[in-house]
Amino acid sequence: MNIEKQIEFDKIKALWMNLAMTQRAKEQISQTSFFLSERELRKQLKDTTDARAMIEQAGTPPLQDVTMIQEILLAAAKGECLTPYQLERVENILVLIRRLKSYLQRAKMYENPLAYYEENLYEAEELREEIARQIRNGQVDDHASKELAKIRSQIVRCEEQMKLKAEQVMRSQKECMADQYCTFRNGRVCVPVKKDCRSKISGSVIDKSSTGSTFFIEPAGAAKYNEQLQLLRIEEENEVYRILYALTAMAASLSEAFDQNLALIEKLDFIFSKGKLSIDLGASEPLINTQRRIVLREARHPLMDREINVPLQFEMGESARGIIITGPNTGGKTVAIKTVMLNCMMAQCGLHVTCKEADICMNSSYLCDIGDGQDLTENLSTFSAHIKNVLKVLHEVNRDSFVIMDELGSGTDPAEGMGIAIAILEELKKSGANFLVTTHYPQVKEYADKEQDIVNARMTFDKETLSPTYQMVIGEAGESCAFYIADRLGMPGHMLQTAIRAAYGKKALSGSRFQYETASSDRKKGMENQPHHASDQAAHKIIKQKNIKKTGNLSEKFKRGDSVMVYPDHKIGIVCEPVNEKGVLRIQLSDKKIWINHKRVKLHVAADRLYPEDYDFSIIFESASDRKIRHDMGRKYTDEVIRY
Repeated sequence: MNIEKQIEFDKIKALWMNLAMTQRAKEQISQTSFFLSERELRKQLKDTTDARAMIEQAGTPPLQDVTMIQEILLAAAKGECLTPYQLERVENILVLIRRLKSYLQRAKMYENPLAYYEENLYEAEELREEIARQIRNGQVDDHASKELAKIRSQIVRCEEQMKLKAEQVMRSQKECMADQYCTFRNGRVCVPVKKDCRSKISGSVIDKSSTGSTFFIEPAGAAKYNEQLQLLRIEEENEVYRILYALTAMAASLSEAFDQNLALIEKLDFIFSKGKLSIDLGASEPLINTQRRIVLREARHPLMDREINVPLQFEMGESARGIIITGPNTGGKTVAIKTVMLNCMMAQCGLHVTCKEADICMNSSYLCDIGDGQDLTENLSTFSAHIKNVLKVLHEVNRDSFVIMDELGSGTDPAEGMGIAIAILEELKKSGANFLVTTHYPQVKEYADKEQDIVNARMTFDKETLSPTYQMVIGEAGESCAFYIADRLGMPGHMLQTAIRAAYGKKALSGSRFQYETASSDRKKGMENQPHHASDQAAHKIIKQKNIKKTGNLSEKFKRGDSVMVYPDHKIGIVCEPVNEKGVLRIQLSDKKIWINHKRVKLHVAADRLYPEDYDFSIIFESASDRKIRHDMGRKYTDEVIRY
C-alpha cells in the first residue's frame, strides 16, 4: 500500500525537493516520514516556522550544492594533489560559508534561533585568501611565489631570444624563405626554408610541409635557447606543483572543519526548504496533540489552486472517532478526506499545513483505501482489489491509526456491499482509530445515526445550479441528489416516479422529500406534447431496408413424400407434412420426426419420382399399430388415438 501516492503526498515531496539546493537535503526529503516522537516533531515544526520567518525577514539564504566539494576534499585527504580548478571550487565554498555566516549574523537582530547556527560555521579565511592570491582563471598565478615569478620571467626572455634569432636568419637569408614569418613546431622556433635552399641554412630540420617543398628549420643560434627553455619549463612545473601541494595540504588540514561546515549547510538547506515550501503553499504552523483530536479551519488541498479551492471546516475526535461522509457524486467527498489526511501527514512530517488554523493529533500509522485499485496483472477486479486493500488496513489498524476509505462497499451487489461496509465500520470502531469514510448507502447513514463515536457528515449541493458547494456539514447525513440532478436535466416526471417508487417505495412519492417531482412533471408535460423539429427528426431517422415480396405459395414448395436435404447437418429426410402458413414443415428422419423452417430444407428427389401415384404414405410415416387404429376409426367407434 503506497499511502504517499494514494493521498498525493509524493507530489508534495516533489515540490519540496525542488526547493532544496544540496543533494543530501533532497535525499533526506525523499526519505522523510512522519515522526512518532512528540519532542522531535515539535522541534521540526519550530524549525520550519523559524526558517519561514527568517526568509521573510532577511531574504533567501545563500545556499548551493556541495556534492562536488565533498569529493574534492576527500581527494585532498587521500594525499592527491588538487588541480587549480578544484582549488577554485574550494575557494567558492569558502566564499559561500563567509556569505552564509554573514547572513546568519544579520538575522540575529530578529532573535531567530536558526541565526545562532552561525557560531558553528568555520570560515578558514586564511585558506580562502591564499587560494584567491595564488590561483587565477584556472591556473597558478605568476605571482603565486617569487620563485615562480622569476622562472616565468626567464621563460619569457628566453622565448623572445629564440624568436629574435629566427628573425635574424629570415632577414639575412630572405631569398631562401618560403614565407615571411617564423613559427613554432614541437615547441621549437622554426623558419620556413625552400627545399633547394636547405644547405644554406644552418640548423636542425624539425618538420616539413605536406608537399615537401618547405622545410621548417630550427636555426643553430636558437637551439641553445631551446635547451635553456626546457630546463626553465621543468623548474616552472616543479614550482607549480609545490604551490598546489601546499594549498592542498592546507585544505586537507581543515578537513574536519570542512566536514562540519558542509554538514551544517546541508542541515540548513533541509530546514530552509521547509520554510520555502510553507511560503509557496501559503501554509501555517499547526498545533500538535496526542488526544486524538483533529481540528482544521479553512483547510485547503495543497495541490489545488487557491483561487478556486473552497476552504474546508473539519473537526473530529472530541465526540466522534469516525465520520461517515455522504453526498452527490463530484461533490468533493474524496478531495475532502484527502485534504484532511494530507494536512495531518504534512504536520506530522514537520511541515506547515494549508489551513488558517489547525490542531492535529499524532498518528501511529496512516491507512487508506482510495481509487479503483483494479489490477489486471494480478487478475483483480475493482471489488477484489478494494477488499484486499481493506483487509490489509484492518490487519494493521490500531487505536492511534488514522484511516480513510472512499466509496466503502462499492463495486458489488448493493445489498451485499452495504453489509460488508457495515462490517468494516464495526471493525474500525472496535480498533478505536480515527477514520473517515465516504459512501452512498442509506443503511450506512442509519448505522452511523445509531452508533456511538460515529457521526454522519454531508457535502452540500446547490440543487438549483446542479453544482456542489464543497462544504462539509458534520452531524447531518447527505443524499446522492441523483433524482434532483435527473429532474433538472430534463428526465420526464413519469420516469422519476418510477425511479423513486423502485428506490424508496410508493410512500416516498407523497413525502415532502420528493415534492419537487410533481412540479417537474407539470413543467415537462407541455414539452413532451410539443412536436419534434423536422430537422432533428430526420437527423436521427433509421432507414430500413425494404422487404422484397416473395411470390408463390409456400404450401406447394414441398409435397408429402419428397426426399429433402436438411441443413446444416446435411441429413436426408422425407416430407411428412407440407409447409404451413408459418413457413414450417415436418420431416421424417431416420430416427425421429422434426419441425423445421422451409429455408433450411432443399429438395433432393421429388415424391413423384420415388413413389407411384396414390401411394399410401402411412406405410412410411405411421407404425403398424397406428395404421390399425386408423383402419378401425374408418369403420367403427374406438377410444384409441393416434399420437404424433
